Amino acid sequence: MDGCRISALFHDLSTTRARPYLQIYRYPWEILDALGDAVFAIGTTLSESEFETRGEGIWVSRRATIADDAHLQAPCIIEDGAELRHGAFLRGGTLVGRGAVVGNSCELKNCILFDGVQVPHFNYVGDSVLGWRVHLGAGAITSNLKGDRSEVVIRADGQSLPTGRKKVGAILGDGVEIGCNAVLCPGTVVGRDTRIYPLALVRGYLPPGCICKRDGTVVPMDHR
Repeated sequence: MDGCRISALFHDLSTTRARPYLQIYRYPWEILDALGDAVFAIGTTLSESEFETRGEGIWVSRRATIADDAHLQAPCIIEDGAELRHGAFLRGGTLVGRGAVVGNSCELKNCILFDGVQVPHFNYVGDSVLGWRVHLGAGAITSNLKGDRSEVVIRADGQSLPTGRKKVGAILGDGVEIGCNAVLCPGTVVGRDTRIYPLALVRGYLPPGCICKRDGTVVPMDHR
């Protein structure tokens, strides 16, 4: 299960303000239980000259661009240079990194977006961690709840790792590219720089540097 560790998925934790909290854990989904508290704690340390408060528990960089009809619920932090477009809906427990884009009609809940992440069109990101410069194509979804409401289990290398949670979305390593209308099933973990084709249905762990095709075939990047 080494590929699922924080140290394997994210090359440099300096690309998120959540670094002090992620460093506490071995696996990234372990932060989800306390993520709202962590976001609030980080927010209380932010400079008033750099961040404005928009109600208790909501901190927005003065250099972020926020559409008038974007809806923010506490606790959340919007970093320098981030852009929230028309109809973006942040339900709380969210940290949107520097230069990240949250597009029209996108919904975020209990998640970390590292710097440079793009979720630009009709995406749902819940109970998830998206690494540096991850990109979700239009309509790509991180499903976070199993149909039978049972515990989410991470499956990798023939092993199963219980999460202790009924809601775990996707954990995407740095540089991951997700094609349009792909669905990432609960507990999907994707290694750095892997690409997932449009309309793919993805489960379990995908190693770094691979391509996942629509039929579920996974091949190394240099064999595409």
